[in-house]
Amino acid sequence: MKKNVLISGGSGFIGRNLTTLLLAKGYSVSILSRSEKQNKGDVFYYKWDVAKQTIDDEAILKADYIIHLAGENIAEKRWTAKRKAAIIDSREKSTQLLYSVLKKHYKKLDAFISASAVGIYGAVNGEEICTEDMKPANDFLGYTCQKWEDSIDFIENLNIRTVKIRTGLVLGKNDGFLKKLISLFKYRLGSALGSGKQYMPWIHVDDLCAIYLQAISDTSMEGPYNAAICDNTTNTVFSKTLARVFGYSIWLPNVPAFVLKLVMGEMAKIVLTGRRVSSDKMEQTGFKFKFNNLEEAIRNCLTK
Repeated sequence: MKKNVLISGGSGFIGRNLTTLLLAKGYSVSILSRSEKQNKGDVFYYKWDVAKQTIDDEAILKADYIIHLAGENIAEKRWTAKRKAAIIDSREKSTQLLYSVLKKHYKKLDAFISASAVGIYGAVNGEEICTEDMKPANDFLGYTCQKWEDSIDFIENLNIRTVKIRTGLVLGKNDGFLKKLISLFKYRLGSALGSGKQYMPWIHVDDLCAIYLQAISDTSMEGPYNAAICDNTTNTVFSKTLARVFGYSIWLPNVPAFVLKLVMGEMAKIVLTGRRVSSDKMEQTGFKFKFNNLEEAIRNCLTK
């Protein structure tokens, strides 16, 4: 029988791409959804409700692997106290729900693979290259990712292999970070943000999905892995590259930091800060990035 992969957050941008890849590789796929149980083509949907801590246990019992992508989008709304709590709760409580069912049924998975983020290293600028053994930063992003990863450790305590994929900015055509910029740059209205010196660790969605696939098959993979290209791309470099793909050179001045802070509040840290991130640990597993050149990656996203 085909091995079954259960995905939380499977209806999102990464989840959709990952589902396509898994099906192509011969896995069966189930997705946790807020809708009623149903079958759509090759994918089966099971209902869960994180707020109510309810789930169709069959989804867990059927699974050989769980890929946990669920969590509130940190860049969707301003970071009010209520919003911050929702961001953290969505990550902790969803993992706790999965853990409770695994523990109740003494369910043994082949692996539990969870999303995390390079935000664990903090919303700061600097030249230091961040590796997986660094301590989480003492700010909101660092704290959120730490709580996220700590919740996964409970599943590891069930003697289940756990992998944490610390993701950078994901590039793809139909969604992800790039989608928000295309309309501006397409009409020659794009520019760098703030100083433009902040680093932007990025990854093509195809490479990210390939990392999740390897985390399934490679039983030596455990713990955290940075999923981002280590090419020292800054916001200025990224902006100039995107403009070049659209056939022009940036002519507008950088958007001042204070303007972004007025519009976005504390959330402006997401676009005004960024750290260099090492991909060495992932590459030491034998993984080869298909897209390690920024311009080629962007062109691929715009032509797929």
